Amino acid sequence: QVQLVESGGGLVQAGGSLRLSCTASGRAFSRYTMGWFRQAPGKEREFVSFIRWTDGHTYHADSVRGRFTISRNNDKGTVYLQMNSLKPEDTAIYFCAADRYGPGGTNDRDYDDWGQGTQVAVSS
Repeated sequence: QVQLVESGGGLVQAGGSLRLSCTASGRAFSRYTMGWFRQAPGKEREFVSFIRWTDGHTYHADSVRGRFTISRNNDKGTVYLQMNSLKPEDTAIYFCAADRYGPGGTNDRDYDDWGQGTQVAVSS
């Protein structure tokens, strides 16, 4: 099992930016597809972004495309989510997830391991 620890959440005004980080335990991080999901109060968890380990391919949900960017640093075992032009509707707990040796995807069932989450709140 991979331990994932998110950080970087907080309170920001609409239009502002935050960068989330997620650090993974172990030595095989470079072979994990990493994803970000979020869950707003009273709503189901939803896909945000993923980055594949095989070719670095990234994919973002329509709701965040053009505003959020996922990236990774394999040497540090860390995946990032740069969030710009934040909106109140981006308020949620953000979770990172790892698909060990797999292609990931947009469904939370595609992932093996999950972090505890970090809270993001965007005020209007």
